[in-house]
Amino acid sequence: MDSLSVAAASGMRSRMDSLELLANNLANAGTAGYKSDREFYGLFTSSSADDPTGSTGVATLPVVEKQWTDFAQGTLVATGNPLDIGLSGKGFLAVNGPGGVVYTRNGNLRLSPAGELITGDGYTLRDVVNGTPIKLTPNKEVDIGKDGSVTQDGQTLGQIEIVDFKSTESLRKMSGGTFQNTDPKNKAFPAANVEVQQGKTESSNVAVPEHAMRLVGMMRQFEMLQKAVTLNATMDQKAIEDVARIPS
Repeated sequence: MDSLSVAAASGMRSRMDSLELLANNLANAGTAGYKSDREFYGLFTSSSADDPTGSTGVATLPVVEKQWTDFAQGTLVATGNPLDIGLSGKGFLAVNGPGGVVYTRNGNLRLSPAGELITGDGYTLRDVVNGTPIKLTPNKEVDIGKDGSVTQDGQTLGQIEIVDFKSTESLRKMSGGTFQNTDPKNKAFPAANVEVQQGKTESSNVAVPEHAMRLVGMMRQFEMLQKAVTLNATMDQKAIEDVARIPS
């Protein structure tokens, strides 16, 4: 394959990765606590591709080198639901996932049939003391303090565990706004300078207008690269036909 086709195909692949990322961000723009993914472009060196000058050698091709998550805080939006909580400041709600502790900023909470405080994914919130679920009495007023303490009828039923990490690079997105820590050395510790606000949820930090504009731009770039591949293939076919034609 010639250098033009290789470069165009590589560009199409990187745009496809970006389109998938942008589409997923836009699909989760309404998910509370969702953190948008971003891409970092790099150049892949290929020794098997053709050099742009026409000789076989080394070529650099555009690729999405890595994806990273933007953990910037979203806007806190009042919901009027006493079970909803929003975190103001750095930190994550520690919850009991199917395979261990996972982390989220989605404070759109509800009660399970057993009266346990759970996330929209069905994960129970952990008590800061021993990690057990926090249980409430249904249909009774609940007060959630700025420190995460949960109170009913003047009795403290537990305190929501809120943690932070020295580095967020080891946090891998599971689904929506839930993360798993993949590095045992990067241990969670109690979050400082974070405030729990009852009756609010944190909106996603997806900048919808920016993402929509980038999505359209990526689609146009993909179409142009696709046309370049088609045009190059047509030129190659034309050249083969001209060479193979027997002069009369």
